[in-house]
Formats: sequence, structure tokens, C-alpha cells
Amino acid sequence: MKKSKIIFDAERMKYPHTGLYHFCLNLGNAIVDQCPKDKELFFYLNAKMPKVFGPDKQYINQYSLQKFFMPRLRDFSIWHSTFQLTSYLPRHKNLKVVSTIHDLNFLKEGKSPQKIKGYLKKIQHTIDRADEIVAISNYVKRDLEDYCDLKGKEVSVIYNGNNIDPNLLQNLLTDSSPLNQNYIFTIGTVNRKKNFHVLPYLLVGNDLKLVISGIVHEPDYYKKIQDIAAKLNVADRVVLTGPITEAEKYNYLKNCALFVFPSIAEGFGLPVIEAMSFGKKVLLSKHTSLPEIGGKEAFYMESMKPDDLMDFGKNKLMELVNLPSREKEIKQWASQFTWQHAALQYWDIYNRLLK
Repeated sequence: MKKSKIIFDAERMKYPHTGLYHFCLNLGNAIVDQCPKDKELFFYLNAKMPKVFGPDKQYINQYSLQKFFMPRLRDFSIWHSTFQLTSYLPRHKNLKVVSTIHDLNFLKEGKSPQKIKGYLKKIQHTIDRADEIVAISNYVKRDLEDYCDLKGKEVSVIYNGNNIDPNLLQNLLTDSSPLNQNYIFTIGTVNRKKNFHVLPYLLVGNDLKLVISGIVHEPDYYKKIQDIAAKLNVADRVVLTGPITEAEKYNYLKNCALFVFPSIAEGFGLPVIEAMSFGKKVLLSKHTSLPEIGGKEAFYMESMKPDDLMDFGKNKLMELVNLPSREKEIKQWASQFTWQHAALQYWDIYNRLLK
């Protein structure tokens, strides 16, 4: 019996330390783990990258020239596109396409009307080519319905899973602590949409430190955070680590007093679930998908105005830190987000298309 062949597009993994890298890695591994015997899974991966899904897996090399000349891939049945602004979509019309849409964040990032128009045009092209559309949250689904022409196509919602590796978690030293003082922690690409510059205001009126980890995407924004911290006289309590390893991230999460995530443009917010899987209290912005992901077990910043944030730091932050632990309930909430569950939902879509 001839096996159905499915291609999982992991092209964006050529950019490490990004959310898309970890999305492709974790979902790809979960999907291949659940691959039925009558199906074959191939990974579309940059030719210069190591075979991150294992040397025994099947790969199709990605080259930049394929933006203009994609291989025909006649023997394949499904192409899973994992990036909404992709330049790599199959030419062969008999090849079914599943498209995962992560966000329309460019609508909230203050970009020019011309750039917004260009991004929407590219996403529309992806939607037009797709046979199945998946959004990673109901918030993203609503954006698609409001700003794109779905041509009558239904949008499924499949939540991301939790990136925490239980094997690495077991090896954490129980007495290891990256700082010798209570601190609040956040992680993500350091750029404007993450809104990290509001966090130094929370240090006014208490003795907490702030740790911000992640690759610096906008150096001028990185400097803005430092300048605000200096102006508030809290610069000695603000630590910007740059990118960190998974083990380092686990230690920061394990030992922090509170996880904070003030993002104003977020399709899902994986770091929130990672922190909650440690049983940590999380303080989030009320924007975009975060109330959906944090749910009733999260706390929310009612205002992003500097005066309100400083008032929160003086009068409410330590009260929040010292509240009785709800570790069990928080971990229970986080447990619903797994890559295994996401992979099963994607296999339901693949099988539906193959019929």
C-alpha cells in the first residue's frame, strides 16, 4: 500500500532563539511521534541546518532560490505551512495546504499603511492557497475574520503546547538560583511589541529586581529600557541577559517571585504557559490573546501608564508576590496546553484532507 506523504515546513528554524523556531521544533517532534504507519512525514528544512528532528527522519532541503522555483513535489499529498508570511508554497495544485496563522501583530505595531497593506496581501495569498486554516488562538481567529477574506473557509483553533522539557526539568539543581535577591522575570524578543520598557516602573517603591531575557531585535529599544531604568534610579536592579539557554530559562522561572508579560501584540504567549507550568503567578497585559491564555489563574495590569505602574509597584506588587500560593491550580491550568494534544488535532486535519 502506497503511503501518503506529508511535508512539514520548518524553514523558519534557520532563525534560532525565536518563537517560530520552538514552535516548529516542538510541534514537529510531536507530529512525527504520532505519525501513523501508513503515512510518511518529511521536514522542509534549510540545507545548512543540522537535522534537528533526528538523523533518521526524512528531509527536503530548502534553498532561497525556491522562492522563485519551488520543486513540483508531485508524489506528496499535504504541505503544512507554519509561517503566515511564507515565501514557500507548493506550485502543484493537487498538493493540499494546511496553513498555521500565528498572529496579525503588524496591525498593532505602528507600521506604515503601505507595510500593513503589503503584509495583509501576503497573508491573503497564503489563505487563498490554503485548504485548511489554523489559528493559534481565538484572538487570532477573530483578527483573520476581521481583516482577511476567508472565502468561506473555516478557521480551526489549535493552541500551542508547552515548551518545557520534563527531562531537562528533572536535572535542575534544587538549590540553584541565578540571583541572590527576589526578582520578577520576563523573556521574549526585545522589541517594541513586547512592551518591556514599562517594567522598570514596577520597581519603584520596592526592592525587587527585574530580569529580562531574550535576543535583542531592536537595539534602540534595548537602550530605551536602560534609559527609563536610569531615570527611575532602578538601573542597578534591572538585568538584561540577552539570549539564554533552556536550562538557564528554567532556573530563572523556577526561582522568580513573579513572571511578568506586558506584551501588546501576542498571538499566543508561550512564555506565560511555561511560567504557569512551574506554578508561578503571572502578571499580564490585558491586550490581544493574553487574557485567553492566562485565564482566571493570571493577574492583569489594568493600565500601562507610568504613574499607574509606579503606584502598582509601591502599593500592590509585593502584596501580589506574597499572596498564598496557588501552585496546584496554576499548574493544572497550564497542563491543558500540550504539543501532544496539538499534534493530534493537526493529524485530524491531515486525515480529513487525505480523505
